[in-house]
Amino acid sequence: MSLANDTAAKRSPLNVSLSTVLSPPQKRAAKRRRAAGQKTNSQPADPQSEWPSQTKQKRMAAGYDWPIVLWLVGVHVAALAAPFVFSWQGLVTLLVLHWFAGCIGVTLGYHRLLTHSSFRTYKPVRFLLALAGGFSGEGSAIDWVANHRKHHAHSDHDGDPHSPHDGGWWSHAFWLAWLLGGKEKEEHLNRWVPDLAKDRSMRIAHLLFLPTHFVTGLLLFGAGYWMGGWYMATSLLVWGLFLRMVTVLHATWFVNSASHIWGYRNYETTDDSRNNWWVALITYGEGWHNNHHAYPRM
Repeated sequence: MSLANDTAAKRSPLNVSLSTVLSPPQKRAAKRRRAAGQKTNSQPADPQSEWPSQTKQKRMAAGYDWPIVLWLVGVHVAALAAPFVFSWQGLVTLLVLHWFAGCIGVTLGYHRLLTHSSFRTYKPVRFLLALAGGFSGEGSAIDWVANHRKHHAHSDHDGDPHSPHDGGWWSHAFWLAWLLGGKEKEEHLNRWVPDLAKDRSMRIAHLLFLPTHFVTGLLLFGAGYWMGGWYMATSLLVWGLFLRMVTVLHATWFVNSASHIWGYRNYETTDDSRNNWWVALITYGEGWHNNHHAYPRM
């Protein structure tokens, strides 16, 4: 039976905006409320005491991570050309590659396999799934998994890289723009992904993150030119690479933001994770986020 259909536990809507998300309950407070017969998703007495988090303050003090900023801004700007070079071939290319990058790469590879070890597979398949995840434009497996493991360890508490308590836009995308570099970056990776950092195939996939995008762009452009000249070449490049990457990025980012703000809860967790049907629809099931935080390996 799908966890999304589990209705045995309590559900509770969350009626807050991006700018007014309150702090999550602590474990001891939840136990006290259960003992008193109160709803366990009630808010603590001083909900804003730990926000903005020290994590956000430290990253902002370190300054912008300019390579990431330029990467994300450049991809979004290039995607704006999509309406001017539309083709049905480009749309089909976007849909197919969206599924490949978002479902096979991120959901199956980065998330279920490399982050939570939900299943085992052969080393060559593991490597190919890591490459497929990088195809999403969300960074290498080493970086993605480190951030996600830390998120689960500190979800909606100080230490969470992207909690909506630090702001809706922060959790959606802005957290990526500020620096985590030097010694702090090294300590971050050693703490959260020592297994991947020691894995030669994962280090190779890390180095291939940018080259694979350039190769993909050349292949799409060449295939389009062969099919229909310069217009088709540009169409496949813009729709199959830039716009596809933007749609996959925002789909994943909605899990970090919307699925911690809007939706219902099947399980009492120590964070604000929610099950959100429309996020699940665009992320191949990742929007059933409260279920996932209750049982991460399922």
